[in-house]
Amino acid sequence: MDFNPTSTSQRLLTALASLLLAALFVGLYASIAPAATLNVDIDQATLVKLDKPGAEIIIGNPAIADVAVQSGQLLVVTGKSSGLTNLMVLDGAGILIYDRKVFVSADPKGLVTVSKGVSRETYSCAPKCDPSLTPGDSAEYFEALSKGISNKLGLAQSAVDGTTAQQ
Repeated sequence: MDFNPTSTSQRLLTALASLLLAALFVGLYASIAPAATLNVDIDQATLVKLDKPGAEIIIGNPAIADVAVQSGQLLVVTGKSSGLTNLMVLDGAGILIYDRKVFVSADPKGLVTVSKGVSRETYSCAPKCDPSLTPGDSAEYFEALSKGISNKLGLAQSAVDGTTAQQ
């Protein structure tokens, strides 16, 4: 059996180069791979724990989801309306440390939809049925319910402030 140091060295270098190239492609793919999705229900909160403190929070569409910072490494994401947006967090040096798509949808458990011709009304039935403010319901139903909720919140805020609410 012949031992040829040149061909052995060339094979070793070729194997090493192939391994480095493969590692480069894996790293490149990981940097362009699509972000994972964070699923949140409407009117529900989800905790997001960061590996290190975030300095800047960016939410693509604040009408779909809202973010509150509880600490430098703990965020609360609340679903506001159905849809898809994204959440990005940058550290103090401006480096992206968190990047996720945020999918917000209604939890169908306990919801009852009543169709009246082309109009729709949604109720939350757990166990008693109460009107539920749900995007897509008829404008008249949605506006009346929204006004009632705003009045209730105004009364609660007045009680906290010690003032009298105007109806």
